[in-house]
Amino acid sequence: MELVRRLARLVRNSTSTVFFGGAGVSTASGIPDFRSTKGIYTNNISVERVLTPGFLQTQPKKFFEFNRKYFSTKGIKPNACHRVLALMESEGLLDMVITQNIDNLHYEAGSEHVVELHGNSTRYYCMTCKATYTEEDIDQMDEIPRCSLCGGVVRPDVVLYEEGVDPRVIEQAIEGIKYSDLLIIGGTSLMVYPAAGLIDYQKHAGKKVLINLEETFKDDKVDFVIREPIADVFLKLAAYLELQLEE
Repeated sequence: MELVRRLARLVRNSTSTVFFGGAGVSTASGIPDFRSTKGIYTNNISVERVLTPGFLQTQPKKFFEFNRKYFSTKGIKPNACHRVLALMESEGLLDMVITQNIDNLHYEAGSEHVVELHGNSTRYYCMTCKATYTEEDIDQMDEIPRCSLCGGVVRPDVVLYEEGVDPRVIEQAIEGIKYSDLLIIGGTSLMVYPAAGLIDYQKHAGKKVLINLEETFKDDKVDFVIREPIADVFLKLAAYLELQLEE
């Protein structure tokens, strides 16, 4: 409890706060993470082969079966972490959310300044003509979604293995982190690069706080670590900041 109170004081005194989040941010919403003992990677040994451009091109049916099973956001709602972050932004206490997640939950919660490092699973585009589609559009298509304009395969607008993160997105994240007084890092193992390396761009005078249930190799590089479920932490943080969450 004392550590969350300490975090609240840092938020109040910061002129620029940025949140950097990973898969653990969305587990409270029912979305499985990747690298924990119950994560997608642990239970699907071929995941790094399935989520590649080559697999999409050669075995699209299996690719979309996997995509629909693990990355559908139907019925998924933002949890307390998403909602408090959005409220902090609306109250001028947060400048930016940088997320490794692709589930759109930060936007759904009401956040506006979101940098999505790995894309967004609710957006799709045609691989041939680049026409854009929504998740609802895809639901009306066959097992292998095809463009109504040109017949090309329609893929999720996410970064697959063997694909690089858009340099413009990286630059946005770096600019936000570089000039932040406070960087809150939450729900991430800090094992995925280049995303994990972005936290090192913060100016030396800035504070870093890590919220994660498991140890990371960056634990000794931050000011302090909070080892509690991230949704619980943000509920307490909202109380200390006297922010009123809508029911």
